Amino acid sequence: MYQKHSESGYTLAIPGISQKTLVYGERTLMTEFLLKKGSRLPKHAHPHEQTGYLVNGRIRLSIGSEEYDVMPGDSWCIPSGVEHGAEILEDSVGIEVFSPVREAYLPKERDQQ
Repeated sequence: MYQKHSESGYTLAIPGISQKTLVYGERTLMTEFLLKKGSRLPKHAHPHEQTGYLVNGRIRLSIGSEEYDVMPGDSWCIPSGVEHGAEILEDSVGIEVFSPVREAYLPKERDQQ
């Protein structure tokens, strides 16, 4: 699968956090998140392993009982089933990969094929 860069295709996940699935395969799915300063990603857990990279901005990420001040170029891995959340300290862009594929993040157009 190949995807050309586009400014469109983002959906509002929760207030202040938009997302767009970039590409996906049989075992992984890559998503870009646009994060607005002052927003929060509530603590949650899911069965997907989640690896991420902060492209720009600044966030405070909690993984289990640990907290991290994340800066551009930093990366993380959240194991399956571990509670995590984030506080967005500056407008930020993050890229995350989920395994297995996070079905809820598959593009809607796929359902119509």
